[in-house]
Amino acid sequence: MSSGWRALRRGESVRDRRIQLEHAHERFVADPMIVEDPETLAHFAEAVGMRRVVFDSWIRSQRRTIDPDRLPDHPVLDRRGLEELRASHPIRRVLPVVQRLLLDEAEDSGFIVAIGDAAGQLLWVDGNREIRSRAESMGFVEGADWSEQVVGTSAPGAALALDHAIQVLGAEHYRRAVHEWSCTAAPVHDPTTGAIIGVIDVTGGDSAASPHTLPLVEATLAAVEAELKLESLRAAIERERPSRRPGRSSTAGAPSPRLIVLGRDPALLEFGSRSLPLGGRHAEILLALSGAPQGLSAAVLAELVYGSAAAEQNLRSEIVRLRRWLERHESGIELGSRPYQLSVPLRVDANEMLAALSRGAHRLALAAYEGPVLPDSQAPIAEGARIDVDATLREAMLQSAAADQLYEYAQNWAVGDREVWETLLQVLPPLSPKRARVVAVLGAADD
Repeated sequence: MSSGWRALRRGESVRDRRIQLEHAHERFVADPMIVEDPETLAHFAEAVGMRRVVFDSWIRSQRRTIDPDRLPDHPVLDRRGLEELRASHPIRRVLPVVQRLLLDEAEDSGFIVAIGDAAGQLLWVDGNREIRSRAESMGFVEGADWSEQVVGTSAPGAALALDHAIQVLGAEHYRRAVHEWSCTAAPVHDPTTGAIIGVIDVTGGDSAASPHTLPLVEATLAAVEAELKLESLRAAIERERPSRRPGRSSTAGAPSPRLIVLGRDPALLEFGSRSLPLGGRHAEILLALSGAPQGLSAAVLAELVYGSAAAEQNLRSEIVRLRRWLERHESGIELGSRPYQLSVPLRVDANEMLAALSRGAHRLALAAYEGPVLPDSQAPIAEGARIDVDATLREAMLQSAAADQLYEYAQNWAVGDREVWETLLQVLPPLSPKRARVVAVLGAADD
């Protein structure tokens, strides 16, 4: 019996799998005694080829006496109650990340995106309007409870129950009213405590549980959790923000210095007509301070650079060395203390690339992308920026880049990303000579 989190094995027929699941579901709900005999239960599971994670959810659903033939009758939150939950939920602050990585594609791909809280209450449901309207008939609406305890087996409910991203295809849902649907969901965690705070779900037809959808949802989850981490640190910065020190501005007319971190380790610091390598902690410190013009406390900066506020002593030693380096090379950058802050604005190539993507300047952004942010760094500030930049670039390329740009991206930065190559095969002109290369890559991936 498969125990995987994916609904389909590579190359498996969706139609055949759906038929197999329908027969398995019919047999399971028709004979309640299956779960009472361990030997019969094991034989049944093996015979129908059920995934363990789904089969166990069926068993839990049956033992909770959930009726597979009835729609959920749990009351839906009224508008006031829904707004109160939304206003206080931390995911509300990072909705633009979900919009950028999932919702923009949902309109065209025929699926909807739902975000729920840790209890399974759906707080936001958005995406393709027609699909949303159809989903209302099975009670998949904002304010509804889609926990496993209420609706039985479903991707959002199972993801919360198992604390793992999971796909549910067709009749793997416990309730028959949901059998025409498929879904992929992943739990969202608090970046500080690790506790589950919600769930992100994609629901629609078979494509919502296709092999490439799970990595898409997981990438969105990673970006959301990274942004939540940065939001937490920004909040700490705001609480400690002092008034800006006077007399600390760049020379009039002189371009501000620029930190180059894309594909660089060591990074490069450009100032005036010079460009010097800047490695290790020095680059991480400048990257963190570039996003905090009002400065950072030692504890917050240590958290961003070392991953622990307890590393303040290490940070102070590194700050001394960085300050000497900046002075020795006459960079024009002064590094103040209490709080730590830069005397002049510091441009960062990664931020400039994201700004280009937001303007729709895909060719410019792709030309600027030289690789992941500080690829060898494990500092939280670098890891968060790396995830955000790479995920944003990937989704921008998939959603709206021209065929030539997508081909360049696939060749240079997405060699093993099957979804990128499959999308490229769809958007290239029928007579394009590049199609042969795309077909060859996809064929090699199937071997």
